[in-house]
Amino acid sequence: MGRTVPSFRIVLAEEKKEWKPFRVALDKSERKAFDEMWDIPKLYVSACSSSVQLVPLHPIIISILFQHYKELIECKRGVEALEQERNIAIKT
Repeated sequence: MGRTVPSFRIVLAEEKKEWKPFRVALDKSERKAFDEMWDIPKLYVSACSSSVQLVPLHPIIISILFQHYKELIECKRGVEALEQERNIAIKT
């Protein structure tokens, strides 16, 4: 019989456990941000599962990077919109 592949949610929880010493070493004020970062891959469980990577940390990191990239693009568009509004206001 073949081996059963664990769900990515289980893999994510196990990987997070492995990083617990890192979390404990962080300043208490930084731990909430660390936990929030580990919540991001939960948004992309389907994509992470589909990627079938040998190293489970790879899709976790990519999902965190992807979410941060999307947020950065959103911020950039917001800044561009504010600059455009400011330029229109200056011209009038």
